[in-house]
Amino acid sequence: MKSIVRAIWVSGFLTLQPGGSALAQDRILISSDWGNVTAKLADNAAARALDGMLPLTIKMDDHLRQEKTGDLPAALPSAPRQRQFSAGTLGLWNSGDFVIYYRQGRVPPPGIVILGQIQGDVSIFDRPGEVTIKIDNAR
Repeated sequence: MKSIVRAIWVSGFLTLQPGGSALAQDRILISSDWGNVTAKLADNAAARALDGMLPLTIKMDDHLRQEKTGDLPAALPSAPRQRQFSAGTLGLWNSGDFVIYYRQGRVPPPGIVILGQIQGDVSIFDRPGEVTIKIDNAR
């Protein structure tokens, strides 16, 4: 019995270590001509499906001077939604509408699926016009 408990403890410990296989794919790199940022993906089915699509190139348009929006090549599964967002939130409006919020705010019902959070200077997207982004796993 002690060996089983120990094996479970060691397995759990290794899973939580930085660089472990369970954590290797939870960060992404978003790059554009305007700059690069990294983001931590959310723990939900939609974010895992997005991770499975990488690498991606998406043409993004400015919307309401608070976000860049673009079309994913395929729909992502549903996940819980919320109405509030902060600057740097990666979201999913409809099942295929990828959003990078560069200001904080609130969206109307039914809300957005949170895909992740940028961990860098999201103000690189705070400018009018379109931008093409590339999303890949951070290495």
